[in-house]
Amino acid sequence: MATLTAPGADAPLIELTSIGKWFGGVHAVSDVSVRIEPGTIHAIVGENGAGKSTLGKVLSGSLRPDQGEVRLNGEVQHFHSPRDALSAGIATIAQEIALVPGMTVAQNVFLGIEARRAGFVRRQAMRRRTRALSREAEFDLPPDQVVSRMRLPDQQKTEILRAIARQASTIVMDEPTAALGRIDAEKLHTVIRKLRDGGRTVVLISHFLDEVLALADTVTVLRDGKHVRTAPAAQETEQSLIEAMLGHSMQQLYPEVRHPAEDSPVVLDIEDLSAPGVRNISLRVRAGEIVGLAGLVGAGRSELAMAIYGAARKQGGEAFIGAERATIKSPRQARRAGLFMVPESRKEQGLVAMRSVRENVNLANVAQHATLGVLRGRAERRATARALEQTEVRGGSPELPVSSLSGGNQQKVMFARGMLCSPQVLVADEPTRGVDIGSRQSIYGLIKAQAEAGVGIVIISSDLEEVLGLAHRIVVMRAGTMVAEYSGPEMTPENVLSAAMLGTTAKDARNTE
Repeated sequence: MATLTAPGADAPLIELTSIGKWFGGVHAVSDVSVRIEPGTIHAIVGENGAGKSTLGKVLSGSLRPDQGEVRLNGEVQHFHSPRDALSAGIATIAQEIALVPGMTVAQNVFLGIEARRAGFVRRQAMRRRTRALSREAEFDLPPDQVVSRMRLPDQQKTEILRAIARQASTIVMDEPTAALGRIDAEKLHTVIRKLRDGGRTVVLISHFLDEVLALADTVTVLRDGKHVRTAPAAQETEQSLIEAMLGHSMQQLYPEVRHPAEDSPVVLDIEDLSAPGVRNISLRVRAGEIVGLAGLVGAGRSELAMAIYGAARKQGGEAFIGAERATIKSPRQARRAGLFMVPESRKEQGLVAMRSVRENVNLANVAQHATLGVLRGRAERRATARALEQTEVRGGSPELPVSSLSGGNQQKVMFARGMLCSPQVLVADEPTRGVDIGSRQSIYGLIKAQAEAGVGIVIISSDLEEVLGLAHRIVVMRAGTMVAEYSGPEMTPENVLSAAMLGTTAKDARNTE
């Protein structure tokens, strides 16, 4: 098996000493000291906003610390940019892919360090070297493949090859598997282990605790920007890490939500609905009921949500909201009728990154705070403060850009916006994707509070445990249609997975064997 060795791969001892970093008066990292041994996988964990990404960016040269020092093999480093860090052997693979989409794999791998002769780029030499690196890593990446046409896992592999081509001895990976499915994540885990076995140091920033415990040699826990502890991963468990991250024991992740009364009114009535990606869906949701939509990727769950919300054109059937049985033709009509949606991607579909937290919270409610077209700023600020307090959003002033918040707090801003709409129906698509364990628990509490206030809730999640933990009832989708519905004792992982993968119940599958 390849070990991914390369000239210059001998990793240095890394020492971060008394690192501090502020953003607009907010102390993102405070007096953090960490020692990272060479040739190891060193994980950094913590809630969103704990400072783990900030610490990674200081190490990679993306941020300059306001206090403290970075040392490599005892020598103090002054990184003014990622290029400076790369010159010292430290490369970064950020959560957001940083490749040039219109270029090929080979061009991206050697961008800025192209092989040249007499001033001309030696394209054939670059392709040969890319093939060699790809074989060594067992990636099987075609050098001439244009990056924009590649799947996300292959784009990540291209970033890894770029780090290897630059002879990086340390690779900082920030949430490398956040957007990957299970199979692709496991493949990346194999690559990370091979990097370590080849003598490199991997600094792994992740909120997936099972991933951390499976990969890491050492784990550092941060909380509220401060160092809690660094310990061998073999001495930690998911429970011990959670307690260290939160600062207290977490008795129960999923809150117990009371079942609605049998005579609770229907607030969402979907009748024989067809739209792009879904066909002939009928479903009723009562006030105070949480219905989970389960299924594999591509089953049509998000497509159904978009059709209900009026963001996708219906090809047949209808969805009715509330006792007035309002029909929905657009997202604006949906909100007016009492339906609010937390979309699958908060960055692409929900938030305006450079606008303030206050503006994002009130984006769907501006008319409530205006008189004759003039915004009443005091009323808007009061509403914002109330919503942020109820949703426990942390991150300083509401006037800061929403992009300055951690992922978990950004997601809670979406829920704060929804609460100001006073919905009858809440549709939440992947409500905790990219969110740490503490923010997940907070979001689950928000969902419970909304259900107990009489809001009908539809939860879409690829995390089966999450669906089972929250829902009163689970509807399973496959190939764009409903194939099963479970409640009570029938809501088991075995039943849901069998329906999602085979279109049958587990009992039916056993009877056909």
